[in-house]
This record gives sequence, structure tokens and C-alpha cells, in this order.
Amino acid sequence: MGRPPVLPKKKKDGFWLEIRNKGAKSGGTILIRDTYEAMMQAARQYEITKDVVILGEHRNGKKVEDASRKRKSTAEAE
Repeated sequence: MGRPPVLPKKKKDGFWLEIRNKGAKSGGTILIRDTYEAMMQAARQYEITKDVVILGEHRNGKKVEDASRKRKSTAEAE
């Protein structure tokens, strides 16, 4: 039968943030929220005792670039 093929994991749609202990350099817990407001509420809740890293929005397995960031990067290239 052989071993099953290994496919990369697909990222769920939503707003991602990583929570880890203060001073830790690796391995936190990734939280996924459906809305931007819910993500920011979770970030405010955890920022007192943990380090919070906002990873941004993911859709269809890829990170979504902000429109304002795209404009800045194209303006800098010219």
C-alpha cells in the first residue's frame, strides 16, 4: 500500500494572531478569529500577560496584503 502522500496544511480563513509567554523566542499559540474586531479584542485581552504578534488576515490559504501596504510598496519601487 505504501505511505499516504504528504500535502501542506491549508491555512484557515480569518484573522491570525500568535500568543506566547513574555520573553519567549519560539513556539506560541496561534489564535484565529473571524473578524478584525474579534482579533483586536483578543489581542487587548492577552497583551497584559503575554507577547502578542498579529499575523494578519489569511484567505484561501494565503496572507492578504493590505491595500495601503500595496500602494506604499509600489510607490517606493518607482
